[in-house]
Amino acid sequence: MEWGAVVVAAGRGTRMGAADNKPYLKLAGRAVLAHTLEAFERSDSVKSIVLVVTSGEQKKAAEIIGNEGFGKVKLIIPGGAERQDSVYAGLTALDTEGVLVHDAARPLITSAQIEACCRAAEEHGSSAIAVPVKDTIKVSDGNGFIVATPERRTLWSVQTPQAFLRTELMQAHRQAQEEGAIATDDAMLLERLGRKVAIVEGDYANLKITTPEDLPIAELLLARRKEKGEPN
Repeated sequence: MEWGAVVVAAGRGTRMGAADNKPYLKLAGRAVLAHTLEAFERSDSVKSIVLVVTSGEQKKAAEIIGNEGFGKVKLIIPGGAERQDSVYAGLTALDTEGVLVHDAARPLITSAQIEACCRAAEEHGSSAIAVPVKDTIKVSDGNGFIVATPERRTLWSVQTPQAFLRTELMQAHRQAQEEGAIATDDAMLLERLGRKVAIVEGDYANLKITTPEDLPIAELLLARRKEKGEPN
């Protein structure tokens, strides 16, 4: 199966409190976006990438891509008001049978994890990188009281990339739009159609840059990876 990737870099990043949006912040001397795209550039399965950015930031993204020499990025397009709008815009710009959706703010993804995600989706129809939940999770009643404790062994913290048949994911997006449904990730849209999404166990290092504290943690993880000679 030929795979394309939609890399979403259109978030506002208000929790970072920085002048630049998250994809353009420096991580170990390079833009966060550069680290993210490098893993997809190295992946044997990924043939093309569509980068979805905040409107007005196309030039800034293009400069990074040009300086880094990323040849798989075919288009840089503006995103929409919500993440779902941005992902759907990216889907319509691709023509591959399979699609990986990934958040640009996860710069520690590896090409090996991308490949594993593709293989699982080819076998099961769709997949998502996730890690087992470490903490005991409680359900509240909305008033500050615990009402249930889910079985921890059944709980996973989902990440990206997530892999799908592109036309099927587009159908899921259109149906959600028609019904006014909001999802926090693309796997949830497939779940609404009654489809099963396979879990691919990932790595806790595949963190999302969300708050200022995440950057030094990511730098430490990158340094350890470099010491061990591990590729992205």
